[in-house]
Amino acid sequence: MKRDEITKILLDESEIPKQWYNILADMPNKPGPHISAMTGKPATFEELSQIFPKEVIMQEFAPDRYIDIPNEVREMYKQWRPSPLYRARALEKLLDTPARIYYKYEGVNATGSHKLNTALPQVFYNRNEGIKRIATETGAGQWGSALAMACNRFGIESTIYMVKVSYEQKPYRRSFMQTFGGNVIASPSNLTNCGRSILAADPNCTGSLGIAISEAEEDAATHADTNYALGSVLNHVCMHQTIIGIETKKQLEMVDEYPDIVIACCGGGSNFAGMAFPFVQDIYKGKKLRAIAVEPTACPTLTKGVFAYDYGDTVKVGPITKMYTLGHDFVPAGIHAGGLRYHGDSPLVSQLYHDGTIEAQAYGQKDVFDAAVQFARAEGIVPAPESAHAIKGAIHEALVAKAEGKEKVIVFNLSGHGYFDMASYDRYFSGDIDNLEYSHEAVEESMKHLPKITLD
Repeated sequence: MKRDEITKILLDESEIPKQWYNILADMPNKPGPHISAMTGKPATFEELSQIFPKEVIMQEFAPDRYIDIPNEVREMYKQWRPSPLYRARALEKLLDTPARIYYKYEGVNATGSHKLNTALPQVFYNRNEGIKRIATETGAGQWGSALAMACNRFGIESTIYMVKVSYEQKPYRRSFMQTFGGNVIASPSNLTNCGRSILAADPNCTGSLGIAISEAEEDAATHADTNYALGSVLNHVCMHQTIIGIETKKQLEMVDEYPDIVIACCGGGSNFAGMAFPFVQDIYKGKKLRAIAVEPTACPTLTKGVFAYDYGDTVKVGPITKMYTLGHDFVPAGIHAGGLRYHGDSPLVSQLYHDGTIEAQAYGQKDVFDAAVQFARAEGIVPAPESAHAIKGAIHEALVAKAEGKEKVIVFNLSGHGYFDMASYDRYFSGDIDNLEYSHEAVEESMKHLPKITLD
């Protein structure tokens, strides 16, 4: 297969990976242990099993480099996997860059994003342990959509606490979840103690992922037939997403390419992990490449946050993890990249960034929408606002290559389409979107409320 003759690189369904990659096995510096919010000590298996199935907990701490994908899940993956890898020839021409740009397109399943890669195995493991209902949170709606669809496939009920600002901005995401039987609730709500306490303090609260997580975790912890599922952040979620990067490496091999730069947007971290971790494995083997996580300036977790132990949710229900954080009481501005509004990052991604193994960049939302429209007009796909951060990063690096006069191979994850986000594009075209910054002063104030953790 000749590189210069190929625009769309496909794999046969027989080449869908049979295992996920667990980066924990190769990291020289492991993330700190999860800490129980109740005891202040490392969380036990028994504590975590109150809201997670046993197989998921085992994967969270697994020492194995590779974990088998269940056959039933792999068969379901075949409905849309392997996903295509495209050469962005029109974008290259538009930018007049010597860089070769590739993008892995995860928007080809019914939900329109990468989230189904982990929703299916998580629901599968819950079904196998007799769970009847799963509670979760969602920001922009991609994770809620994936969980609703996965629960429908396995005959389980789903309750989805959707961040209120996204609930109001994205009604068609709500409709999608309801199509697959999801019970969608605007968060903060009056249905949980967590939600009621937030509303008592601020009746007009627009919500955050931290608040929605608190509500979902409380729901799961107070109902014996219900578990909780998380769409990002935790180790097992990041691992499930590595099917993206594993496929990408195979596709690049078919055209005798290897990246100089790997890019993905980063909120909680699963999308970035899914694309980057299989390449970070190569960094540990001596390969020279850059892995760049791109986030919004309005929620700059890596670029302005602090590496510390913090609560994963606003009301301090779930485990405490060591991560880059803006503070668990962080309530972001109502930017349209709702999936990137989380106050913290994956412990795995955070440790890699702290070690200098990966990089991070942050951009304002207007600049990101500029890049999204530029990409759409060149490549014919309207990207999700979250995914557009990766596009902005790729365009930046392609223009750097142009200025330096160097050929580079840039690969990014187009983690989802934006066809449920056209109201956000409407606001952009009407001039109603500005670049938003989160100040260092605000971060410093939030750091005053971090938990005090002392490990032996």
